[in-house]
Amino acid sequence: MKRILITVGIIAVAGAAAAWVYTSGNGDGNSVGNDLVKVERGNLVEFALAVGHIEPRNEIEVKSKISGVVNKVYAEPGDYVKKGQPLLEIRPDPTPLELAEAKRNVERTEIALENLQREMFRMEQLRARDMVSDHDYQNLMRNLRDAEINLQLNRERLELLESGRILIGETLIESVIKAPTDGYILEKMVDIGDPIVPLTSYQAGTPLMTLARMDDLLFKGTVDEIDVGKLQEGMEVEIRVGALPGAQVRGELTRISLKATTRDNSTVFPVEIRITDNDGRVLRAGYSANANVVIDRREDVLIIPERVVTYMDGRSVVDVPSRNENGRKETEVTLGLSDAIHVEVVEGLKEGDTVLEKPLRSLASN
Repeated sequence: MKRILITVGIIAVAGAAAAWVYTSGNGDGNSVGNDLVKVERGNLVEFALAVGHIEPRNEIEVKSKISGVVNKVYAEPGDYVKKGQPLLEIRPDPTPLELAEAKRNVERTEIALENLQREMFRMEQLRARDMVSDHDYQNLMRNLRDAEINLQLNRERLELLESGRILIGETLIESVIKAPTDGYILEKMVDIGDPIVPLTSYQAGTPLMTLARMDDLLFKGTVDEIDVGKLQEGMEVEIRVGALPGAQVRGELTRISLKATTRDNSTVFPVEIRITDNDGRVLRAGYSANANVVIDRREDVLIIPERVVTYMDGRSVVDVPSRNENGRKETEVTLGLSDAIHVEVVEGLKEGDTVLEKPLRSLASN
């Protein structure tokens, strides 16, 4: 019996405590708390968010003008190279059929040239006796020059297949691929033994490496169509790099695309931002980043949390403490710039005033 009485007593105390918490916390069923917020002075910045990556302004693909296989590699990703420094060596690797055809073409053009030279010798003797017309002589002279050019071309092709090096006019074509400019090796697409397709007027050729200068970087990303109308070239930008927390990277908006693109079922506009200050950090190509384009900035203005503002019928109102039975009174305010967390108060409140938080609503019903 004693245990039963103790159990009943515990249940009664717990029930009374629960009832007290419920009644004191819910009262009229709406108000949960009346915390105060003070009107203070502060700074506000309105941003437009761009999402993208860090990229070099110019990224060059290095290609070969001769076919073959990679024989040597002189530079690796991350290396800094000077213009003209060797990057790769391509070893010519013609098929037996290609090599045989090249040799036969040289032989055929040599025979054709010898025949034309003999014919020219005879024609010059006949022309000296005025037995050949100028028209026939000019035709033979043109054919002779064409044969000389064809022989030279076929010899160059054979030399290129055999040695991988040839001088055409003042242009040296060789099997050692050199850096076209100063910069860092960003990526190597081939390894020793990989076959190489040459760059010609009819084919793009095999990319060998990518090369870029890392002292001229851009942020390339997209801005939502809602914000793009507020942007202008030359605006200041604050960039947050995911891999460098705390870095204060700054830039300048340099390009806003005139044409939108669709990404993840939303309409966005590509933008480019020139990086003006890397905060002394090493920025790498491909870093993901968010860029906050500064649309407007206000300093030393009255601010309140935007959560305490109620928008109704084109008006903005806040609740201030009052001695009426509800303890609160609506006051209309004129608002200015907002950063989505705080909002500027232009009229209706002064520094040091207090504003009530919005009353919380209980999910429980009476």
